[in-house]
Amino acid sequence: MTPQELKASILQLAIQGKLVEQRPEEGTGAELLEKILAAFASAKASADKKNAKSAKNNLTRRRGERAAFAASSSPSCPVCPGSPVPPADAPFDIPESWVWVRLGEVADVQLGKMLDKRKNKGTPYPYLANLSVRWGSFDLSSLKMMPFTKDECDKFALHSGDVLMCEGGVPGRCAVWRQENSQIKYQKAVHRIRSKALLPDFIQHFFEAICDSSRFASQFTGTTIKHLPRETLVQMLIPLPPLAEQKRIVAKIEELLPYIDRYEKAWSKLEEFNKRFPDDMQKSLLQMAIQGKLVEQRPEEGTGEELYRQIQSEKQRLIKSGKIKKEKPLPEITPDEIPFDIPESWKWVSFLSVVDIATNLVSPTGHENDRHIAPDNIEKGTGRLLDSRTVAEDKVVSSNHQFFKGQLIYSKIRPLLRKVVIAPFDGLCSADMYPLNTKLDASFLLFYMLSDAFNLQIAKAMSSRVKMPKINQEELSRVLLPLPPLAEQKRIVAKLEELLPLCELLK
Repeated sequence: MTPQELKASILQLAIQGKLVEQRPEEGTGAELLEKILAAFASAKASADKKNAKSAKNNLTRRRGERAAFAASSSPSCPVCPGSPVPPADAPFDIPESWVWVRLGEVADVQLGKMLDKRKNKGTPYPYLANLSVRWGSFDLSSLKMMPFTKDECDKFALHSGDVLMCEGGVPGRCAVWRQENSQIKYQKAVHRIRSKALLPDFIQHFFEAICDSSRFASQFTGTTIKHLPRETLVQMLIPLPPLAEQKRIVAKIEELLPYIDRYEKAWSKLEEFNKRFPDDMQKSLLQMAIQGKLVEQRPEEGTGEELYRQIQSEKQRLIKSGKIKKEKPLPEITPDEIPFDIPESWKWVSFLSVVDIATNLVSPTGHENDRHIAPDNIEKGTGRLLDSRTVAEDKVVSSNHQFFKGQLIYSKIRPLLRKVVIAPFDGLCSADMYPLNTKLDASFLLFYMLSDAFNLQIAKAMSSRVKMPKINQEELSRVLLPLPPLAEQKRIVAKLEELLPLCELLK
């Protein structure tokens, strides 16, 4: 379960009355609604300077209007004080001590001031727009100014405990305003919800709980930009628990939120670990392989020293026969240069002492139908050929290296992308690539060139070119290679080919 799913589950339990227990001594939502309706009638009576009898009549009339409204909308499931039966269009069941109400019945819902530069007059004040409202907080870093008259200052003033909700953009996103005596106002893109029956935090958590529901989204208007009209918002059903229970619900949510935060941090670390694990496992396997820790050593297979001497003898024979040129002496390997320990039967050698760069530049003329490989045709870090086209299809005009099946082709530009592949056919490759010959097992050499051990040396030896780093032959000569016997190389390759696909399955 993701942290978002966990929080959504807790909020859903909260608004369904399942997060805290119900306590009879706290009364019912219906009783709370009675008090709100009575207070409404009393306030209206005072404002109209009517007597107590008129107030009683107003209360009776108000109850009658509510019952009539409910009866007309859902005769079988009345929305009336004291009724445990939810309305037919209620989204979920609630406790018997709660009651469903329309938001507009228990809250004053008002949109902010309309922006009109031609008509607006008064003193400039900062104002909240929908972009200022986040879930549970406000972004006050880039508030704009708008003129407000004295009457508008009173009408669009913010009180601590007001719930501010986005009318458009991300309709329903809301937060509780907690500042006293603020000079900040709000514009028409923001709903201001003020209630004595519902705690501000309960209102916010309610909309957090339903924000991703299709039922809530169906209330929006507009296509490109969604809106939640005031007429729709005031008609929305919201559960009304007793006030004391609302306080306990909010307190329980606030108690649990730090645990959700801690869970999110742990979950994020685990997700990051899971993402890295296949690649880390692959790197570990390659490192174990080139350190001689993936398969056992067998005395009957000989040593790396013996293989090295065979390779050097073969080179001398080819030099004498004129098939290859005599190479410059390679630098001696000092103990300080050796990057890690290897088995006694292995030998550290210079990369170019057992690998030959088979440069063979030819004109593309006459090779139009040959396959062509450029660095972009090789997947970075995997040793896989993505695709290839013919020399003619790639519109090659300059000289390219001719390569042969079984050779390794290595990109010398941006070499840390680890673009190397065993050629599956004869063809031409970009002049920015090296065809490589070797008496080693080609797959063993490929795995070594994909490893961190090889590429850390490449990064150290590589010439510094800001826009397009390259590796040249002199720099390659400073790279070291751990040399096992040939038979062990083949067993290492077989083990890697068995294990590496398992890493791919984990991705």
